[in-house]
Amino acid sequence: MGVRTLPVDWRTILLASRPQYLGASAAPVLVGSALGYAATDGFSVGLFLLATLSIMALHGGANIINDYYDSLSRNDWVNEHPTPFSGGRQFIQKGILSPRATLLAGLGYLAFGVAVGLIIVALTQSLFILGIGVLGVLGAFFYTARPLQLGYRGVGEILIGFLFGILPVFGSYYLQAQSVDWLPLLPALIVAILIFLVILINEFPDLPADSQVGKRTMIVALGIPPCVLIYRAAMIATYVMAALMLAENATFFAGLFYLLTLPFAIFAMRAATPGDLVKPGMYRANQLTILLHNVGSVTLAGGLLVPGLVS
Repeated sequence: MGVRTLPVDWRTILLASRPQYLGASAAPVLVGSALGYAATDGFSVGLFLLATLSIMALHGGANIINDYYDSLSRNDWVNEHPTPFSGGRQFIQKGILSPRATLLAGLGYLAFGVAVGLIIVALTQSLFILGIGVLGVLGAFFYTARPLQLGYRGVGEILIGFLFGILPVFGSYYLQAQSVDWLPLLPALIVAILIFLVILINEFPDLPADSQVGKRTMIVALGIPPCVLIYRAAMIATYVMAALMLAENATFFAGLFYLLTLPFAIFAMRAATPGDLVKPGMYRANQLTILLHNVGSVTLAGGLLVPGLVS
């Protein structure tokens, strides 16, 4: 299959990273930083901005690297119904970027994210932050890169929850509070589950292509009805965790504010029906899940800031 490769410019490289979705990586940094402020009443704007810049660069690089390796596996080539949320950016398939240019662009984003991360390590002199950074970079690269291809081996959804929930919330909390403790656990788990739900819901339309190339996502491994149940149960679990957050002064308003997003969750769960999730053009559940992730993260962060603002 021949494709026409267009001249590469910076706008193309930016669009290849899917910038409209990079807020998913900024969200956990916002939540962890807000919790650090709530716990210490101190805030480093510089470290917050550096952490946000680093994780967004790593996220953009991971997106582009994914397109490269999903092209090698033929996954994006055999996907007959790519959506705005899944199926890759399709720049290789459309001839907008060559495979080589795609790989180099992805590695460039990762290198920039690593460089910013090393500045953070130099400023903090923290092995904890270094360890989080190393795990983040390896996870971003090997999510689809060979030989590990973790996203092809039935652990991709859990890995994304870890990389875009647990790690950055605890890491950004440490940058502000300079301590490691259990306070970020429930907010981190909520953010992790929210991004897990985004990945899971976006895998339903890709089921035929993923099955064809042996990409063992949770949908491929378990089937559609069980994954719909997992989707709904995981979403409900975030509200149980939010209710538990009411018992801690530092997280009380965050839990309360997050509980107010329950209507979004109800609409999302109602839209997530087995028939519609694999029907081309039916994206309502995807849109609502992404909206819940964004709104839920903002409400958590806003609620964490309330004690400091009213004191």
